[in-house]
Amino acid sequence: MKTFMNEFKEFAMKGNVVDMAVGVIIGGAFGKIVTSLVNDVIMPLITLMTGAADFTKLSIVLREPVVENGKTMSEGISLMYGNFIQSAIDFFIIALVIFIMLKFIMKLSSLRKKEEEEVVKEVKGPSTEELLIEIRDLLKEK
Repeated sequence: MKTFMNEFKEFAMKGNVVDMAVGVIIGGAFGKIVTSLVNDVIMPLITLMTGAADFTKLSIVLREPVVENGKTMSEGISLMYGNFIQSAIDFFIIALVIFIMLKFIMKLSSLRKKEEEEVVKEVKGPSTEELLIEIRDLLKEK
């Protein structure tokens, strides 16, 4: 039993598992932000431009429901293309936001790498070859 627990502890504490857990949590929070951006900012602007109050309600009725004496005899059939439009807009915006975020992160990481390279160059000092050339030149002077 201890071996199993030790293996589980080792697995759970690996960097990849912890990184993945953090990614899932941040992804969930990020999803809420993007959903709010779509529903509260972008869709009202699209509604203003198109005049459609709610895309999800857009549909084409293929067959009307049959109602007799207040009782529904057969359900109607509707092609709910508004849901598809809404989902496509959501996908496009999510993809765009993720693209922008990744581009920003890549730019930050490349800046950080450049800074680290500069620090290493400063700390490193002259190379072995440069030191040997200096020693040779000093010996020539004597």
